[in-house]
Amino acid sequence: MHRHHHDHAHGQDDSLETLRDALTARFWDERYGGSDRVWSGRPNQRLVEQTADLTPGTALDVACGEGGDALWLAEQGWQVTAVDVSEVALGKVAQHAEDAGLDDRVKLGLYDALADPRPAGRQRFDLVTVSFLHVPQPDFAAIYRGIADAVAPGGRLLVTAHHPEDVATGARHDHGPGLLFEPDRVLETLGADRPGGDWEVEVADTPTRQQATADGPLAVRDTVVRLRRLT
Repeated sequence: MHRHHHDHAHGQDDSLETLRDALTARFWDERYGGSDRVWSGRPNQRLVEQTADLTPGTALDVACGEGGDALWLAEQGWQVTAVDVSEVALGKVAQHAEDAGLDDRVKLGLYDALADPRPAGRQRFDLVTVSFLHVPQPDFAAIYRGIADAVAPGGRLLVTAHHPEDVATGARHDHGPGLLFEPDRVLETLGADRPGGDWEVEVADTPTRQQATADGPLAVRDTVVRLRRLT
């Protein structure tokens, strides 16, 4: 699954209000209600790569969409909590989990990042993964700090996003200043760029991959950050 919270076309003059609208339940309920499946159902490639060396435990999938990542984690033995702003999306996750016989490994919850940046209250998890959650730059620090707070000591935070280079190469639309980001923004926001903090940086990379399009494969670049919480 590739969940893009900014896949509708915007221009550079988008207002903050318009960008925030793309994080609302109304927007995503309409999107998910418009077709049987918006995303592929396959897990995010970076999630598969970055969890290969981890022992399954508890996982939180933030902005889970239709549940491709959450169900894949459950298949690998993780006990997964999947959260999203859209009840329509969560209904699809529930059905997919039941069909796959994984409903005992997948719990669901609502997450409105603008209303409360903490995706699971005071709960903490061995793995917190958030894929392609692009938020307006003024909201970035609060939301990503709230997500990071859900990582248990010794656990991992995995952030996957579109890299700004994709705008320059024409691979993606320009949806507004600062919406796409590099690893440094995550590190700086969480204080992981400084010694003696709460985080060990395990991965801070910008790998490329081939994305299937109607016109054939397209090379795109991802931002990938994996951090381990020290305390």
